[in-house]
Amino acid sequence: MMTIQKAVPEDALGVGEVFYKTWLATYPNEEFGITVDDIEDRWKDRNKADGSRIRNAPDNELLLTAKDGDKIVGVCRAVKHTDKNNLQAIYILPEYQGQGLGNSFWKEALKFFDPKKDITVEVAIYNANAIEFYEKLGFKDSGKRFSNERLKMKSGAILPEMEMVIKASERDTI
Repeated sequence: MMTIQKAVPEDALGVGEVFYKTWLATYPNEEFGITVDDIEDRWKDRNKADGSRIRNAPDNELLLTAKDGDKIVGVCRAVKHTDKNNLQAIYILPEYQGQGLGNSFWKEALKFFDPKKDITVEVAIYNANAIEFYEKLGFKDSGKRFSNERLKMKSGAILPEMEMVIKASERDTI
């Protein structure tokens, strides 16, 4: 039985594991110089999570988990900024993708977001599956491309991203 709920501090290790496994399945890319070793290095401390980040999350952040029984199989992070809403992550273990969890996360994020503000999401420019998923939700390519230093890998490669947006004025069509 799948459930979606707000993350609690005890979920920290499971959340870290979902991030690690989905990054490993998604982001290594020869063209952009991102290696499996880069991903391994980025998530090497995932087993040290103590839940403090979840416990101390500000009110403008929402972290949701999808669970199959007690196992965390997906994570969604949404943040309300003063000027926009940001869907920071929908990560679902590969073996659980295609089962509607992403859409369930999206519905919960929409309830959290300020309806008067645009919604943005940043996605790796080579992640065709994510781009297609976000397009189905109504996101459009804003044309913005960037490489965020916080996504710099051990090798020096930086995850290349694009911004997608749903304008507040277009939200009633969602």
